[in-house]
Order: sequence, then structure tokens, then C-alpha cells
Amino acid sequence: MKNSTKPNDSPNDSPNDSPNDSSNGSSNGSSNDSSYTVPALSRGLLIIEMFRNTKRVLSTQDFSEALQVSPSSIYRIVQTLIDMKYLSKVARNTYELGPQVISNGFSYLASRDLVDVAAPHLQQLRDSTSVSCHLAILDGWETIYIYRALASQRLSVNVPIGTRLPNHTNALGRALLSQKTPKELSQLYIGKQLDNHPPPHPQNLLELVELIQIEQNQGYAISRSDNATAIAAPLFNYAGEIVAAINASGPDVVMKDKVVNHGIMEQLLKTAAKISMELGYRA
Repeated sequence: MKNSTKPNDSPNDSPNDSPNDSSNGSSNGSSNDSSYTVPALSRGLLIIEMFRNTKRVLSTQDFSEALQVSPSSIYRIVQTLIDMKYLSKVARNTYELGPQVISNGFSYLASRDLVDVAAPHLQQLRDSTSVSCHLAILDGWETIYIYRALASQRLSVNVPIGTRLPNHTNALGRALLSQKTPKELSQLYIGKQLDNHPPPHPQNLLELVELIQIEQNQGYAISRSDNATAIAAPLFNYAGEIVAAINASGPDVVMKDKVVNHGIMEQLLKTAAKISMELGYRA
């Protein structure tokens, strides 16, 4: 991000003109000094951050317990957040996030391209695991590869960007499907033949539903084909919806080592969590 030109602040507005500042830039004059903290603003932001996908409605008591203050001491903060539409009142002393937070949050998230967010994380995952990493999205019953961080080793898995694969035949595809109910899967696969790809791929809808359920419970999907193994995990957005998936894939000579495989799986899950957090997801 480029630095913008600093405006000519008045002495009363600029903390850098405080008498505590020193010409050598010591910590006494640092702009993050606690003496510059505004408690009410800090508490207001902390209240907004308390809301999660699993905690959509909170009470004044929830706020006071989290902030370790009395309910009366945060009354004005809550009222200010309501007036500015950052909170909406649901019932007596009960609130949810207001339209201002949602509107601003959606605008910010919509401005960030999925590849731009995920690419640096996948490159780091590639470098730390020495295997190729891919990003994919769902298109009906197919998986579309939209980004890859290719490993430099001679033996590596290289799936070109734009490749389409049947969801049931690859870990990325099943990770993308892992939020769908059996009924939704049944509707998606009406008239689709699954047994034109040999085992270990699912041969029918029942096998696919059972496998997706297993992989959803463990938090990742895994597939083996053509002497290669791939481990995949879903990415979630601000609404808790799966919007994409990432994988780490390499030759079996590397991936069959249980210690290596487990280490790659753990790093993959951590990477997926980081990307999801940047996409606005809060567990």
C-alpha cells in the first residue's frame, strides 16, 4: 500500500507534537502508546468483534462479562452503536449486528478477489511443504482450478489453471461439496453417472454422500490417483458458506510417508483457516 501524504495537523491534533516525544523516536513518543487509547472507542470495537457466525445475537450482559465492566458503564456505548446503525436491537437488552457493519463488510469483501487473498498463503504453503498447492471453485458437478502454486521439484503434481474435473473424483471437489445436504447432492447429481471413473472414486450417490460425510467430520478430503495424493480443505466466507477449496498435492513417494503426510495436512488446515479469516469468516 502506498503511503499517502500526511496532512498538516495542528499541534493539538497530532500526537507526534506531544511533549513526551523525543527527537530520536523512542517508545515514549510512539503513536501506539496506551496514553492515546480511547477506552470507549476500544470497548465499542470489541463489542462489534464479539459477534460470530455462531453468536449472532448477544445481550448487554454478554458485553459486560466479556469486557469485565458493569452493564451500566457500557450503556452509552451501546446506544451510540445503535444510533450509528452498527448494532440493531432485537429485544430488551439484546442486539445483533446492524446494517452499517454488514454493508461496509460486504463492500470490503467484495472488493477483494479470491485469488489475490489466497495466492500468498498458497505460495507460503508450497514453500513450507515442497508440494504443489491449488485453489478451486465449484461449478455444478465440476471442480474448476483457478490458481496453482507449483512446486519446484522434478516430481510434482501440475494441474493447469482452468482444468475441470468431476467433483466426486478429487479431494478439492468433495471439499467444495462438504456443506451440501444429501437432498442437495441428490438434486445436483440427477442423471449423472458416477461409475465411469473406477474405484477408489465413489461409484454411486450413496457412496459419495457417505464419503463426503466422513471427510466433513474430519475437516479435510483426501484422494489418490495416478501415483499422487491430494489433501483438500474448504474455504469459508463471512456468512460461513464454502466459496472455494485449497489442496496440497504431491507424488506418492512423498505423500505416503505418514509423518510427512500428517505435517502437510496440519499446515493445509492452518492455511485454510487463515484464508477464511481474511474472507471474513469467524468460527
